[in-house]
Amino acid sequence: MELNETNVIDILRTIIYPPKDQDIVSLNMISEMSIGDSVVSFSILFDSFNNPHQKAIKEEAIRKMKDAFGETIEVNVRTIGKVNVNKMNVKSAPIKPTKPLENVKDIILVASGKGGVGKSTVASNLAIALSKAGKKVGLLDADMYGPSVPKLLNLEDARPLGRKVDGKDKIVPVNQYGIDVISLGFFVKKEDAVMWRGSMLHNAMKQLIDDVDWGTLDIMVIDLPPGTGDIQLTIAQTLEVSGSVIVTTPEDLAVADVRKAISMFQAKGVDIPVTGLVENMAWFTPTDCPDKKYYLFGKGGAERLSKEMNVPVLGQIPFNEMIREDGDKGTPIALREDSEQAKVFYDIALKVLTSLKKPIIS
Repeated sequence: MELNETNVIDILRTIIYPPKDQDIVSLNMISEMSIGDSVVSFSILFDSFNNPHQKAIKEEAIRKMKDAFGETIEVNVRTIGKVNVNKMNVKSAPIKPTKPLENVKDIILVASGKGGVGKSTVASNLAIALSKAGKKVGLLDADMYGPSVPKLLNLEDARPLGRKVDGKDKIVPVNQYGIDVISLGFFVKKEDAVMWRGSMLHNAMKQLIDDVDWGTLDIMVIDLPPGTGDIQLTIAQTLEVSGSVIVTTPEDLAVADVRKAISMFQAKGVDIPVTGLVENMAWFTPTDCPDKKYYLFGKGGAERLSKEMNVPVLGQIPFNEMIREDGDKGTPIALREDSEQAKVFYDIALKVLTSLKKPIIS
């Protein structure tokens, strides 16, 4: 039999995954296939770590490849255990780990009062800028309802692996652009809506914290969902946060919601330090007219709120097509280190680093 993709797929169709009583091709368990001279390689995806059928199916796949194409063929089969967030124990009571993320020196939250202000764009570019400053950085996308980090970092097809750490199953973050990344978006289809209530959100968030092998980090950046809800409270109850960056746009509607977010962070029992504000889409500056400023969403909203609540403005980010285009391509503008647009994020990162060396507003 000729060694080609069609014949390999046909053979794999004869392998049945017992829990579903269907073949592993129909169940979309095969990925990353490559075929060369007397070499065939592919991955088999499973829906959990240490799946009890994992070893048997791998061995069956290797045996059938050799039976069909000859004993001398090299068969490389990689098994990947995915995290199934839909099978979390959502009935369990909240548990406070004694030392959550004990190998993470500082935790910075990126928050917003409302959606659509560019919070995830700021979080992704801030993480990259901090990494370029020589820090070991992790980025946790905790925006459970709308995880945008996989798109922004060109990781929509990423599948985190698992490994044993001290006898426990752990998720391995995906490294992209020098930062370690975990997002709920890695574990659900991008077209699926996440319809979870409070306890489900709490346990999903805790799994992304407790069950990930983050290793040793200088800084973890956490991209929060907008508003003042369950995830923010879970973070406050679980982690020791070093500071928070709150993103807004200039218009009064966005600023009003940010005011509420700051009040929640500063509330007794929450006590999340506020590092400062970032005003996104502060003005529109066309790339071909860098000296022009068009204030499409009003002017000075962050500055007024800064004076009112005694919270510094860390930076103002222009509304620019390069930032949008690079985000859509999954190559954040911070990767263009010498561009004027990137310099804004590097300045914000420097101020965040400076804030970690002195008391932060709380």
